[in-house]
Amino acid sequence: MDEFEVLRQEINQCTKCSLSKTRNNVVFGDGFRNAEIMCIGEGPGYYEDQQGKPFVGKSGQLLDKILEACGFNRKEHVFIGNIVKCRPPNNRDPLPEEREICIPYLYKQIELIDPKIIILLGATALKGLIDPNAKITKVRGEWISWNNRLVMPTFHPSALLRNTQLKKPVWEDFKKVVSKYRELVNKEHYSANC
Repeated sequence: MDEFEVLRQEINQCTKCSLSKTRNNVVFGDGFRNAEIMCIGEGPGYYEDQQGKPFVGKSGQLLDKILEACGFNRKEHVFIGNIVKCRPPNNRDPLPEEREICIPYLYKQIELIDPKIIILLGATALKGLIDPNAKITKVRGEWISWNNRLVMPTFHPSALLRNTQLKKPVWEDFKKVVSKYRELVNKEHYSANC
C-alpha cells in the first residue's frame, strides 16, 4: 500500500476531535492523485457527509461547471480537499481547534499530491491555510506564494449561489489559473472559454 492510501486509511479512522462523533462519512478528498491543481474548501456539508466525497451538492456542481469551462476535471487535472475532513454539525464553520487537529492531514495530502497550483475556495480555506487574519475580499484574485506553490484565493462556490454578482470576479480568478497552468504545466492546455 502506498503512502497516499495509508494516509486515506488513517484519516478514515480518525477520532481526534468531536466531529468524528457526528459524521456519517469522512471526506478524504476526490480527484486525480497526481493533480497539478488542488482545490481546497472549508469542510464537508450534508451531501458530502452522506456520500463521503467533497463538493457533491449544489456548490460542487457549480465548481465542476467552472472547472469544466476552464478545461479541467477531477479525473485528469484536479484534486479537491478540505480544511477539515468531517462535517461540522449544521454546516457551521469549523472551530479553530478542529482546524488545528485536521490541518496536518491536509498538509500531508498537499505534500503527496504535490500540486503546482492551489485554489482556496472561500474565507475558511484562506484563513486555515495561509493567515487566520486574511480577508478573502482583500486577497482574492491575487497570487500568493506558499511553500513553493502558487495559491489563488477566490470566493467559495456557495457564495456565488447566494450572490450572483460574485460570478464575474471568480471567473476572472479562474482565468488566471488557466493562464498559470499553461505557463507551468501545459502550454497547449485547451479551454473553449479562456
